[in-house]
Amino acid sequence: MSVAQVFVNDAIWDFSITPGRRLERLQGATISIPFDWLEAEPYVLTVVSGTGIRHTREVEVATTTPAVSAGTLGVFGLLGVYVGVIPVLLGLLWLPFLRSIPRVWLDFWLSFTMGLLVFLGIDTVSESLEILGRVPEFLNGLMLIVLGSLGAFFGLVALGRVLGARGRGAAGVGAAAAPASGMGLALLIAIGIGLHNLGEGLAIGAAYTLGEVALGSFLIVGFTLHNTTEGLAILSPLIEGKTRVRDLVVLGMVGGAPTILGTWTGAFTYSDPLSLLFLGLGAGAIFQVVWVLARGRAAKGETIVDALAKPLNVAGLFAGFLVMYATSLLVAG
Repeated sequence: MSVAQVFVNDAIWDFSITPGRRLERLQGATISIPFDWLEAEPYVLTVVSGTGIRHTREVEVATTTPAVSAGTLGVFGLLGVYVGVIPVLLGLLWLPFLRSIPRVWLDFWLSFTMGLLVFLGIDTVSESLEILGRVPEFLNGLMLIVLGSLGAFFGLVALGRVLGARGRGAAGVGAAAAPASGMGLALLIAIGIGLHNLGEGLAIGAAYTLGEVALGSFLIVGFTLHNTTEGLAILSPLIEGKTRVRDLVVLGMVGGAPTILGTWTGAFTYSDPLSLLFLGLGAGAIFQVVWVLARGRAAKGETIVDALAKPLNVAGLFAGFLVMYATSLLVAG
């Protein structure tokens, strides 16, 4: 294609383009517009090709794009800590309460965990489909989602085998499906949640980079409250065993720290294809953990459907889903 004209707020504007107006397939270029933009003002930028096709981009709030420096790394890193690490660690403080309830409610809380994770998985798929519409067809964004999902799913299966082998002295299908120790299962859940939070951090960082400052601030508040429930999901396998404070800190960091990487990536190197890959990783990891938990609910000789159809399991599943739905309303918009 060739670049013929550039519009700023529907007015034709002078511009220069490097390396040139003619772009070959997959070639990139930098367009420079001598325009005195004003901080916090909205702008609509349109590039018109030689054949008259218009490519439009709206900047809702004009602001300087963050540049990599110690200061900006620190600011976006702290955002990741505030949104991801602290809420997950706060959620882990529910452990004494969960241990004080009657053991008959254990099935309820494990199913509650499944409800939380199912919602997160569906939410991740929904986010990826929204971004998919912005990715050019030749990049085959759907396959990026599939690649990330399958990679995370089978990666956690392999990790489950390792954890099961260490806990029981032998690896196999049973070890893959249900790691021997509660800490092993909690770690799998934390990894799945961490990969999901990677996508959340990406959304926050990208909101600031793309001039959506108000949206970025809204996402920070919403995700912070939303993520406090994720600590409950990590805790469920630990209710019956002894747990050290150090283990809880490790689980909290595994589940929350990827948000920091996400905010850095979104702020400094945002890419729709990369977002699809990250979201695919999150979805695959979450659904693998859901599968592990579902198989763990089934007693010997019992199908997964029969196990989940028990009253306490049904109640826990829907309660977890509804809690995540309620907190997600703080992020919607």
